[in-house]
Amino acid sequence: MREPEAYSGQDGWTRGNGPEADVVLSTRVRLARNVADFHFPARLDDETRTRLQARMITAIDDAKLADDVRHEDLTQSNALHRQLLWERNLISREAMQSKGVRGVSWSPAKQFSIMTNEEDHLRIQALRAGLATAEALACALEVDTRLDARLEYSWSPQLGYLTACPTNVGTGLRISVMLHVPALVQTRQLDKVNKATAEVGLTVRGYHGEGSKALGDVIQISNQRTLGSSEAELLETVQTMLVKVVEYERLMREKLLAESKTSVEDHIWRSVGTLRHARKLAMEETLGLLSAVRLGINLKLLPTMGLDAMNELVVLSQPAHQQSLHGKAMDADDRDIARAAWLRDRFKPESN
Repeated sequence: MREPEAYSGQDGWTRGNGPEADVVLSTRVRLARNVADFHFPARLDDETRTRLQARMITAIDDAKLADDVRHEDLTQSNALHRQLLWERNLISREAMQSKGVRGVSWSPAKQFSIMTNEEDHLRIQALRAGLATAEALACALEVDTRLDARLEYSWSPQLGYLTACPTNVGTGLRISVMLHVPALVQTRQLDKVNKATAEVGLTVRGYHGEGSKALGDVIQISNQRTLGSSEAELLETVQTMLVKVVEYERLMREKLLAESKTSVEDHIWRSVGTLRHARKLAMEETLGLLSAVRLGINLKLLPTMGLDAMNELVVLSQPAHQQSLHGKAMDADDRDIARAAWLRDRFKPESN
């Protein structure tokens, strides 16, 4: 079984040093593109998908996007390794679970990935730590421009970029920002955020995106529409709303401290105690406990642990990463036991 690669200098989006890092975990920008004269992936036979896949990989190499671009044929990867890539946000759930010829190319140093033969021929992603929408968009557009010079995209003068799903037609742009909002959850203010974002064409999703829930007090905010607005307009809409949500979360944190400091401290330290002593921890419970610890760090109640360490713990606590760390496949029960032991070691009193 493959060992998980080191995070330092690799997955820069997991670091806790991005803009507004106390609230914003990461920013992801995704561009959906298709190659002209080919059907969308769902309508391609294996032979055509293989031919198109080779053409796209050649274009990625010729574009010289970075010195360290790696390619992986997802049909040759086992299910566990595909899940590990998904847990790192390098591929989508669709790429992880679907059948047929497909792949992913990525550059850890440049913090981008390109899924090939997913729902669309190309899904270009740029990942950044914190609230870095402009930086992530600039990276994605640079990759897009270089590939556009080597692959003729499906394009309509009236509609823009043509995509497999009508909701992506136009710019093909999806900006998703992941936030840690424990104070908004505890003060029951998420409904207000949902309404405010919907009014400007944005949506709130859960930890794993569409159809998921806010595990560990983590939500994602992203644009719903891609047609009728330019990339710059979508960027401004998302950025403006995110700044307001960040300010609102900080305000609610101050309110919690002012009105319920003892209860907040009790919740945080009970969570630390559980992480230090639990013998079995499911993933959902783990995310809730780590959320409380992260809040304690941001409120300076746990000053000796950094946000980068917390972000790493969240990623490495996930099922595929735990199995990779322990070098063997495990069922859910064994994973919960292994996860608890692994976290106990990291939360020993002398470690904090």
